[in-house]
Amino acid sequence: MQAPKQGACPLRAHRWCLLLTPQPLRSPALGWVIVILVALAAAIGQAFGRFSYGILLPAVRDDLQVSNTIAGLIGATNVSAYLIGTLCVSWATSHFRLITVFRIGLLLAALGLGLASLSTGATTLSLALLITGLGGACLWIPAPAIAAAALSERFRSLAVGLMGSGIGLGIVFVSILSGQLRATVGDEAWSDIYGIQFMLALLLLILIFCLVRHHQAEPSGGAGLGGFGALRRMPGWRPLLLAYAAFGFMYLLVLGFLTSRLEDDSQWLTVDAATAFTLTGIAMIFGGPIFATVAQRIGVRFTLCMAFGLWPLLVTAVLSGSPQWVFPACLGLGLLFSALPTLITLYVVNNTNTTDYGPSFSAATLVFGLAQTLSPATGGLIADATGSFWVVFLLAAGLGFIGLLAAWRLPHTQTTEPS
Repeated sequence: MQAPKQGACPLRAHRWCLLLTPQPLRSPALGWVIVILVALAAAIGQAFGRFSYGILLPAVRDDLQVSNTIAGLIGATNVSAYLIGTLCVSWATSHFRLITVFRIGLLLAALGLGLASLSTGATTLSLALLITGLGGACLWIPAPAIAAAALSERFRSLAVGLMGSGIGLGIVFVSILSGQLRATVGDEAWSDIYGIQFMLALLLLILIFCLVRHHQAEPSGGAGLGGFGALRRMPGWRPLLLAYAAFGFMYLLVLGFLTSRLEDDSQWLTVDAATAFTLTGIAMIFGGPIFATVAQRIGVRFTLCMAFGLWPLLVTAVLSGSPQWVFPACLGLGLLFSALPTLITLYVVNNTNTTDYGPSFSAATLVFGLAQTLSPATGGLIADATGSFWVVFLLAAGLGFIGLLAAWRLPHTQTTEPS
């Protein structure tokens, strides 16, 4: 039998070869360092730049003496900027290398956090979160491909899974830091928390500029408006968009109203509801790597179906209001919060080439972003109309079934086995 040509990809690794251009030889230890740094960068862009405002919102509102409406509009600035950033990234990744877009994103996230730490009013803070929103989009979309390229084919699914772990770790860090500083300093501690986040982002920015490399041919454009031209070349792009949109809508219905459901509907104490939320955040650290490892064994499609199938069961357990069911369900939901976006990202990574990955993932993320933008307002309207969060969580469970049906319609692909 004729030997394969030099530089050819083994058959079982063919999907990774679509995305990854040949990388220079590096030590395995350096590869893992790069993956960890990229995962921490994901924490900067997403946990610090986006989700930390939700944790700090009561302190910001009371310290700046603004209404709930103004406080909500400040957060909406970040979400809107993320959507605009996604459109920008769809163009940028078809004209510039992924590592360039990634570095710009981390720089913007750091600048936004620094400005947030100096903010003394709603306008300045809104501008700061606008910058972090743009940076988060520029940073997040290239991150999985850069991390995957740093390791051998055997560990690339795990590398993608660790991106979600970085976000979960960042959320837990901000939650603990906020609780400690607000207890000692008061509501004005929110600016100090942003200052600490800025210093960590600055340190990480220096390390990434020094250590993280990603080799890629110069992009040549042709991705279409918003990246949808590139996305349409990906097999199974329609059911993938439906699955991603379902996740974007359903996860915020649970994450955004979990403590409200437990305190208002199930009559839980605030400390118990906070414990349930903390368990969810801790579990997010492990969901990505666990489900990425499973996907490497049985395939992304079946793993995605399993994750969506578990979602309605866990949401129903939360609806029970019983601690013996709610606490384990929160752990399970935390795993799925990071597992589902990891698996969807992994599917895009596995089914696009170097040129199409960035624009394709940007287009998919745009649909996801639109869904998550509509979700909180819809959940709030339903809760106000019905007087409880029962229907909100029931809707979240139903969307899990929609995600399951969409994932089932994804094309069968060959499972990548470890070397």
